[in-house]
Amino acid sequence: MKLGYLVSQYPALSHTFVLREVLSLRGQGVDVCVVSVRRCDRPPGDLSADEAREAQRTFSVMGAGYLHALIANVRVLLRHPLGYLRGLTYAWSLTRGTPRLVAMYTFYFFEAVVAGDYFERQRVTDIHTHFSSTVLLILARILPIRYSLTAHGSGEFVDVVGFHLAEKVRGATFVATVGQYGMSQVMNASDPRHWHKVIALPLGVDADAFAPRKSVARASGEPFRLISVGRLSPPKGFPVLIEAVALLRAQERNVELTLVGEGPERATIEPLIASRGLGNCVRLVGACNHERVADYYAASDAFVLSSFLEGVPVVLMEAMAMELPCVATWITGVPEIIESGVDGLLVPPASAGAIADAVESLIDDPERARQLGVAARHKVLAKYHLGRNVERLAEEFRARLATDARRAPAAAAREA
Repeated sequence: MKLGYLVSQYPALSHTFVLREVLSLRGQGVDVCVVSVRRCDRPPGDLSADEAREAQRTFSVMGAGYLHALIANVRVLLRHPLGYLRGLTYAWSLTRGTPRLVAMYTFYFFEAVVAGDYFERQRVTDIHTHFSSTVLLILARILPIRYSLTAHGSGEFVDVVGFHLAEKVRGATFVATVGQYGMSQVMNASDPRHWHKVIALPLGVDADAFAPRKSVARASGEPFRLISVGRLSPPKGFPVLIEAVALLRAQERNVELTLVGEGPERATIEPLIASRGLGNCVRLVGACNHERVADYYAASDAFVLSSFLEGVPVVLMEAMAMELPCVATWITGVPEIIESGVDGLLVPPASAGAIADAVESLIDDPERARQLGVAARHKVLAKYHLGRNVERLAEEFRARLATDARRAPAAAAREA
């Protein structure tokens, strides 16, 4: 089976799970051809060996250059003149005449043409997408392709109309969601006639790459080290976490926090750290590849997720796989992975006090913290094992695409 993957940016630090998914699919005999809309997010020297190989074999729409884009548009226009015009008018129809969106969706159209031209020359007719579903939605109007998508949440669910979720579900072969919460939101936003296409296919982590950290008893006076990983953006709620650290320090709890990630909120977070006098115990280390992130996990005593919006966070799976006791907000899909008091602790969102109390309970009861960490890894191995979950995804591709291919001749006959 030959399958196209359309990704907004690949390889990318924030999309490492997509790379693992692609490599695992190839390991199961699926021929995956990847197109990335944007270039890789780092120079070659900063890539891991797997990322470097993937960057070499991945076609980048924006990296191809203007001349290539012009030639691709001419090729598609000559081969599929009606499809070309249909795709352009469809892209404009999605904007409802908003000038800013007209410009944006015209750009999406050209991205779709360049990506579609490459897929067609590679003889790819079935395409799956992560984070580029609007481009693929337009592409499906230009070329005779079948598509499927993974909905991650929760950003897609904030504005389901603007995200065209109903249209995407209607045209898709299937829609994978990373959990039951995401499945419910996709179904809520789409026509019940298409609900049979929506399935929960959890993501997973490499349990060997994120193996249990070595358990070392903390020496007297040694700080309790917290870690949180994520893009520095408003939905992650990092200011609440920093306030929780301030509360713990005010109660003379010797805690330190490492924030791994980069983003627009750095300009807000850095002054907040300084204003709370936490410069000596809160570190911003920027974005890191998964090997370095694993090292930070290994050097920590607990993981904290302070988010306001999430799907089922991969970083939470990683920390749990390494037997870190985890404190997370009780939101959206998070309770699907953590059962509070069994394999982690759940707290109300937007509550610095609740986070501080949960961390204190881990500091005061090291044995309970250890037990939560062990149970957390068991949960990951049972429900979020990368190999098994990608095997389920591969089975879904084979079953759905084969069924869709059998239906295609009958549908064409009916239309004729």
